[in-house]
Parts: sequence; C-alpha cells; structure tokens
Amino acid sequence: MAGSKSPKPDGMPSKFFQHYWNTVADTLCNMVLSFLNVGRFLKKLNFTFITLIPKVEKPISMSQFRPIALCNTAAKVIAKVLALRLKKSLPNIISDSQSAFVPNRLITNNILLAYEAHHLIK
Repeated sequence: MAGSKSPKPDGMPSKFFQHYWNTVADTLCNMVLSFLNVGRFLKKLNFTFITLIPKVEKPISMSQFRPIALCNTAAKVIAKVLALRLKKSLPNIISDSQSAFVPNRLITNNILLAYEAHHLIK
C-alpha cells in the first residue's frame, strides 16, 4: 500500500503502520488472524469515507468528479490477505470461458468467440 496517501477513517495512513511496524505488528496480525480464524471483525473498522476528487480544475457536473473510497488500513490488510488466499483457488472455480478480471485472459477474446459462433450459426 502506498504510504503517503490520505489518511483513512482510523486517521492513520499506511506509512504509520510501516514506520511503527515493530510496535503495531502483533496487534495487527492478531486482529487479522482473529478475523480469519473466528470471523471476528471490529465494527468500527468497517467504516469507509467516500469522497469526490475533481478531474478538472473547475468542475461543473458530476461526471467531472472521480469517486474514491478511503477504507481503514486494517480492513485493507484483511481484504488483501483474503484476495491473496482466493487467488490460489480461483482458477479451479472460474470457467474457461470467463475472461474479465482474470490474469492472462483478455475480454476481447469474448468478441472473437461471439464472432466465430455467429459465423458458425449462419
């Protein structure tokens, strides 16, 4: 995680955790393990700030803003751990025809398959 991005609802940017890792490591690791092993998650960590960042200097319509979500750092760590664990088993679950959001597969392959199927039907 980028260390100097805006602080999260917990008030701590990722850089805080990186700088004081020797102090916070046990607490953060125990919290993550508690979630993974027991399913316990502190309710206050589930808060997210949603804000709009202007894409242009003087925005006049909503389409000129980009929404971003600022999640608590601890929640982001849990999400990253879950994503890394799921990454190992997803190839066994995802169909060969699925291509969006799968590494080494292109969504444009679906267009080629649709064209070939259309050609075959005619």
